[in-house]
Amino acid sequence: KTAACTNHKPRSSREPHIYQVQTYTKDTSTMGFTKTVLREGNGVKPTPGQSVTVHCTGFGKHRDLNQKFWSTKDPGQEPFTFSVGMGQVIKGWDQSVINMSLGEVARIHCSPDYAYGAGGFQAWGIEPNSELVFEIEVLKYA
Repeated sequence: KTAACTNHKPRSSREPHIYQVQTYTKDTSTMGFTKTVLREGNGVKPTPGQSVTVHCTGFGKHRDLNQKFWSTKDPGQEPFTFSVGMGQVIKGWDQSVINMSLGEVARIHCSPDYAYGAGGFQAWGIEPNSELVFEIEVLKYA
């Protein structure tokens, strides 16, 4: 249930590209995510099942989209590796990272059903049915 991507072309090199997939509203009755490209990658994208390593910072602790709940850049943390497109991560990650190229940095704003849904993730302060924002950097494919 995803819509075709729309591409906002920046007017200058300082303005980010914005890609939207199934835009959603605050009432969260529509599913999806919005992807804002902060830095372009090399254009090479992964294939389903390929191992992808990313840096990620997640925001949305206690429903505050400015409050970080986790980051691979925190002391003691390491970049995160998963098989893209295989359902190993939340839907917002699977469907956004598979369309990210090596070196790309993007901000992904997920509706609750593309994040942790009705269960939330209490250990990280993610309440049920919370919207989340992730800043993801693609480091490598294997």
